[in-house]
Amino acid sequence: MTSGSPGRTSGTTDAVAPAQVARLVGAALVFGLVMAGATLPTALYGRYQEELGFGPLVQTTLFASYAVGVLVALVVLGELSDRVGRRPLLLLGIGAAALSGVCFLVADGLALLFAGRLLSGLSAGIFTGTATAAVVEVAPRPWSRAATSAATAVNVLGLGLGPVASAVVAEASLAPLRAPYLVHLLLLVPAALVTWWQPETAGSQRPAGSARGRAPVAAWRPHLLRPSVPPPVRRAFVPAATAGFAGFAVFGLFTAVAPRLVVEGLGVRDVVVANALVGLPFLASVVAQVATGPVSARRALPSGSAVLAVGAALLVAGLATEHLAVFVTAAVLLGLGHGTAFRAGVASVRAAAPPGQTGEVVSTLFVVLYVAISLPVVAVGALALATDLSTAAEVLGAAVGLLAVAALLVLRRRPLEE
Repeated sequence: MTSGSPGRTSGTTDAVAPAQVARLVGAALVFGLVMAGATLPTALYGRYQEELGFGPLVQTTLFASYAVGVLVALVVLGELSDRVGRRPLLLLGIGAAALSGVCFLVADGLALLFAGRLLSGLSAGIFTGTATAAVVEVAPRPWSRAATSAATAVNVLGLGLGPVASAVVAEASLAPLRAPYLVHLLLLVPAALVTWWQPETAGSQRPAGSARGRAPVAAWRPHLLRPSVPPPVRRAFVPAATAGFAGFAVFGLFTAVAPRLVVEGLGVRDVVVANALVGLPFLASVVAQVATGPVSARRALPSGSAVLAVGAALLVAGLATEHLAVFVTAAVLLGLGHGTAFRAGVASVRAAAPPGQTGEVVSTLFVVLYVAISLPVVAVGALALATDLSTAAEVLGAAVGLLAVAALLVLRRRPLEE
């Protein structure tokens, strides 16, 4: 069998052509850029709060509307790229990201901010599945296994870099609430061109005899997911969902309110530094996902849960004592725990799913994870009205620790199968 480079064997390194590498790099960069756009507002919530006068509950609800958009995209559009191709869906995701940026660019009140977050979530939801598949499929065949890890890493890394990039641009601009979105909108233009230039990689998945360009749209029906966990999967699903819920709840906390916690509670006055700290768990998660790739889910999931529990305890301690070094250590450990448990959880659920139900079961897991990234942080905002933001975050940290311990206890009683 031959690769895209004629006359070369696909199993050798020589089979990798420069054009294939360029396509892979282009697909990964577009993926990271779109995901970074989803977290641009993180660095700006404090400024919005000053300008519009809303409190922690509105701030966390505003953040959570992003997760609603992600869930809508996952549930309704989950299978569409297999029917009409990756490229149309990716262009749709870039379009949603652009509309989101326009909403933020002209926003003068909460209505447009909520619309921008919802559209941002739709864009991220489209890219989460479709861009992951596209990166893997466009990669040279000898690199396909590494491309899977790279796609996951680019996803999380983009989310982590968004607040840092937004803070840098805002601090250097005379229009801090506009400039980050304008820069992102300008970058989406070459991103759309790169996506248009990419070959369609979903063609091989279409039924024999169908047209090359796209399958008939009439053949597609919205994939309205009904959460389903078959009995054989529950042994893997319960600890994976429990540890995953804990890890994603932490990510929700960091992307929604961590800059304010760092500035107000820990005395960090530099906005760029504060948002760089927000990116720490994301970076640590990427490192963990790559580093634990060869480790079996049976070993990795309990290890990730244990690290999450320790990180949560340190998060509570760091916020309670207002000790920056403890908080930073907690952020790194939480990211490492998240990445380890997330990769192992998805792998174990995929392995346990019955034939023909893998997509449905994994989608159900992702529904749990995106609920985790939204509802707990809204509860933090509500609790902050009665107490203060730091105390509310400490309560969430304690809950995350308990969930991680619960996952450990389940795994101790019923270890995953090899």
